[in-house]
Amino acid sequence: MFEPTHLRTFLAVAQTLSFTQAARRLGLRQSTVSQHVRRLEEKAGRQLFVRDTHRVALTEDGEAMLGFARTILAAHERATAYFTGTRLRGRLRFGASEDFVLTRLPEILEAFRREHPEVDLELTVELSGILHRQLESGRHDLVLAKRRADDTHGELVWRDSLEWIGAPGLRVASDRPVPLILFPAPAITRARALEVLETQGRAWRIACTSGSLSGLVAAARAGLGVMAHTRGLIPPGLEAVGARSGLPDLGEVDFVLLHGRRRAAAREAADALAGAILAGADRLHRGG
Repeated sequence: MFEPTHLRTFLAVAQTLSFTQAARRLGLRQSTVSQHVRRLEEKAGRQLFVRDTHRVALTEDGEAMLGFARTILAAHERATAYFTGTRLRGRLRFGASEDFVLTRLPEILEAFRREHPEVDLELTVELSGILHRQLESGRHDLVLAKRRADDTHGELVWRDSLEWIGAPGLRVASDRPVPLILFPAPAITRARALEVLETQGRAWRIACTSGSLSGLVAAARAGLGVMAHTRGLIPPGLEAVGARSGLPDLGEVDFVLLHGRRRAAAREAADALAGAILAGADRLHRGG
């Protein structure tokens, strides 16, 4: 009933919330992306997106289609692999940002391991800034991380807003330095937080620094201060506090996949894992 090509296009739009970005990811014209979505909506008999000149959002039926699309595409890929007899093997060095420690990335990696048991997956969890450096030095075959604001390289997985978050009820006095909970340099969220505060002329102080997301979350839950974090990845027990505290807008952040120097032995495995992450990207920040 549903064409896999149309489902892949739907997922790309749902994850980027942009027909333009989905077209770039898929290597298609924007008109083709719109056509695929329209045909899928015709098959489903439901509207999947609400869109105007400024924004794209999933409808309730669109949210439901996410799960169906993932299931159908996963079955399609398993059948293809089975009947073509392709067997991936070798060592794959994968780097993932600290942001994904508390998400459902482990489930995506577990499914990948089941599908490709002869691939030795080597996982490194680090700050995005460090992963970029390691990738440039040839230490990874594939990286999933935040992209610097002035960068354009990498395959967009999704775009989201950054928020100031803290413990429920936390108030930041306007006449006192903002207490910050930060990753160490060269963390991208650290740089963004300091930049916008400096631009606003707002005084700040560092209340906690940790290279572990779990450590930062514990400090935030204890009410030590505020941290810059992706809206779609806000940990339980914390909430957006920027509006009530008069803190400056942090803007948006891109999560991207970046391929390392193409080692022949890892090329196919890296492409397969990248495909699995793109297919399940909405699960990373929607929790569904």
